[in-house]
Amino acid sequence: MMKNKVQLITYADRITGQNIGALTTLLNGPLKGVFGGVHLLPFYNPIDGSDAGFDPIDHSEVDSRIGTWEDIQVLGKDLDLMADLIVNHVSAQSFQFQDVLAKGKQSEFWDLFLTKDDVFPNGMSEAEQKAIYRPRPGSCFTPMQCGDGQTYDFWTTFTDNQIDINVKVESGVAYLNNVLTKFSANNVNIIRLDAAGYAIKQAGTNCFMLDETFGYLDNLSKQANDLGMETIAEIHSHYQTQVEVAKRVNMVYDFALPPLILHSLFNNDVDALLKWLQISPRNCLTVLDTHDGIGIIDAGPMGDKPGLLNAQQIDNLVETMHANSNNQSRQATGAAASNVDLYQVNCTYYNALGAKDFDYLLSRAIQFFAPGVPQVYYGGLFACENDMELLTNTNVGRDINRPYLDANIIDKALNKPVVKGLIELIKIRNSHPAFAGEFSAQGEGSMCCLSWQLDEQTISLTVDFKLRHALITQVSGDEETTINLNSFLA
Repeated sequence: MMKNKVQLITYADRITGQNIGALTTLLNGPLKGVFGGVHLLPFYNPIDGSDAGFDPIDHSEVDSRIGTWEDIQVLGKDLDLMADLIVNHVSAQSFQFQDVLAKGKQSEFWDLFLTKDDVFPNGMSEAEQKAIYRPRPGSCFTPMQCGDGQTYDFWTTFTDNQIDINVKVESGVAYLNNVLTKFSANNVNIIRLDAAGYAIKQAGTNCFMLDETFGYLDNLSKQANDLGMETIAEIHSHYQTQVEVAKRVNMVYDFALPPLILHSLFNNDVDALLKWLQISPRNCLTVLDTHDGIGIIDAGPMGDKPGLLNAQQIDNLVETMHANSNNQSRQATGAAASNVDLYQVNCTYYNALGAKDFDYLLSRAIQFFAPGVPQVYYGGLFACENDMELLTNTNVGRDINRPYLDANIIDKALNKPVVKGLIELIKIRNSHPAFAGEFSAQGEGSMCCLSWQLDEQTISLTVDFKLRHALITQVSGDEETTINLNSFLA
């Protein structure tokens, strides 16, 4: 069972400048006792593909430049350890797909990869193609000529270097089973189902989060559970979809929370946030920032479904983020950078808030008091600012928030008041018994109070957004203590 403690999201190499062993040393040294678990972002071969490891050539092999499976075992010995099961695709450079390119349909791996004809054997109409939901602009098919002289339209939901797997056929099932078995044998106890919403494609639909997809997630979760692992479904979609998915898997991400907190701070209005907290899944992980951009679609309208925020509020949210970051995020978002997403703004959360220390700590406090197990991204832990140099060098929008750090940078960051304050907040979230109790939320307009109670233990966060005033109150029997959030920056 996952610990109810804050987890770190990180790459092994980008946080340490070294490897998995150095990450273990960091977590047992300067960060000892801070985190109950770690989401180790792709450590597969290679870690530096076109999508920072999310396009594995070999999903079952640790990139030798950063360690071995033995290093993974050591990291997961005392911490919850999450790894990504990249459900939807594999690298075009994988030996399996290279064999397909060389031999075409004669390859033993032909069935592993999804083509347009697999889903549309009788041809695809223009209306059917327009109906397909894709998180990137352009077509989800890439024509490639194979060694048999034929050109085939391979399904590439994300990029032309990420070839979609046919998860329905025996070879697709065996491929993912092999990775799951490798995880379970090496102290990985939590599986993040990456891009799982796109795994099932069906003619005449939008090919995203279909009824059959829910069934597929059910089976995949049960399979992982049988191996002693919990599953987290990673799906960016309408907020009602998250509520439904949460009923079918062990846990989901609360991706609506980050934009709603920003909206509350930008407008001194908590109504949308409180509406969400009344209905949000309790079996969730909460984030503000991740290796991806800041999700927007999760709080907004989709088709004829109204959102927690309306279209104008979403537009104002995005424009305020751009303004707060001095338009740096605009340079990394949309058509301004390669490998773009339609539903995310690429920016550090710290810069999205205009690098205001109090607003950033308040955002984290709200996250920690919201239902779910909190995760903190390594860039967010150290209040990193947008890495414009890395963005310029790679022209990959997400790299604005995927910095390369080292021991010297970390040492300096740990002395920043905002980082010290964040670590103190993490320790409160990890240690107070009431966070295992019942949650409640009240308020309206610019005021809110988020509370947890377990027997005679209570902890609450009271916020006045207009005055930028926040208090953490702890009650144990007849004893009451109150901490002003500003004191965390002293």
